[in-house]
Amino acid sequence: MRDDFWWGTAASSTQCEGAAPASDWFEWERRKKVPESRDGNDFARRYADDFALYREHGFTHHRLSIEWARIEPEEGKRDQAEIERYLEILETARASGIEPWVCFHHFTLPGWFQDERAFLDDKARGYYWPRHVAFCAETFGDLVFGWKPINEPVAYAFGGYLMGVNPPGLTDLGKFFDAYRGVLLAQRDAWRELRGGGKPVATIHNLSPVFAMHDSPEGKNARNVIDDVLWGIWLRAERDGVLAFPGRVEQRVDDLRGVGDLIGFSYYNASGVLPDLSMVPYPTNLPRGPLGYAPWPEGLGLTIRRLADELPNRALLLCELGFGSRTGVDEENARSDYLSECLDIVAEAINDRIDLRGVFFWTGVDNYEWDHGFSAEFGLFTRNREPKPAAAIARAWALAQPR
Repeated sequence: MRDDFWWGTAASSTQCEGAAPASDWFEWERRKKVPESRDGNDFARRYADDFALYREHGFTHHRLSIEWARIEPEEGKRDQAEIERYLEILETARASGIEPWVCFHHFTLPGWFQDERAFLDDKARGYYWPRHVAFCAETFGDLVFGWKPINEPVAYAFGGYLMGVNPPGLTDLGKFFDAYRGVLLAQRDAWRELRGGGKPVATIHNLSPVFAMHDSPEGKNARNVIDDVLWGIWLRAERDGVLAFPGRVEQRVDDLRGVGDLIGFSYYNASGVLPDLSMVPYPTNLPRGPLGYAPWPEGLGLTIRRLADELPNRALLLCELGFGSRTGVDEENARSDYLSECLDIVAEAINDRIDLRGVFFWTGVDNYEWDHGFSAEFGLFTRNREPKPAAAIARAWALAQPR
């Protein structure tokens, strides 16, 4: 490992602080669409202790989200108390030896922006979103090490506009493509505001190896369709400055090329695709976790090496690496084995001269897992801040920098 390799943890405001009252997710909870997030994992009260705990375990970086609905609960009306609170959190992180990275959009939005059709409306996206990013850069930038503006564009579009499990709860293929397009453009908009500020900017794409489950023309075609959604669309935007969605006229947007200083990504699992485009866990012989997929370390290696092949001149950043277990079920040996294998794969990639700059574990402390509530746990530490065995594994890597 390189001496300046970034070891960190990652979290989101809604998951560790609970839903902001002015957010679309709070309304989603109020409508009984999902379990209540309550106080998340009490990060809002215990952040100083959390940062000290992370630093004790060798982590020097942490990604948090500054919740837009907290600092601007009404359009044009900012909450100074919330702004001061986030400043205090960032200052505490720095004082604890933790370099903070800030995300602006981790699935949740102010209700008023959602009412404006959010990222689907070019005028709303082109005005409110850059204004918010610019305000955050000016207000918090001195305390921030780096930016990760948008978490998982395709996952956000998929959950809210195709599967209907997240706000605004649509199941419309056309709206899914509209949302995916809008978030990619919003990612570009954030890059415009942040580049040149001396702070690294990273994307966060949720990536997964995709396999055809049937060796037939229909099966292979279905696999290619899903692979294009997960990989091809954003890669073509990144390399060629072209937005190309199935069944739509291609749109040239030259400044979509080269967005961000780092190609950041999350990895959790691989996927199999059936001829009807439905997705199943892959490999099929592995046990499924609480979110329905099968944790598979080898898929991380495939993901890293595909990125290195597709984008040979771009630095990479693993923004989320985690293992989900069922609350109340002892799966700690499986978590430890999984993370150990994944970190070996990371080391192999770096030894092969792949420019991978860091690993952020999802997550530090067990938190709220969206529509799964508190029934799934991804933390290296319990909500009581007790270290799990995997925390010792992560600590050994972060402190020893093993080769």
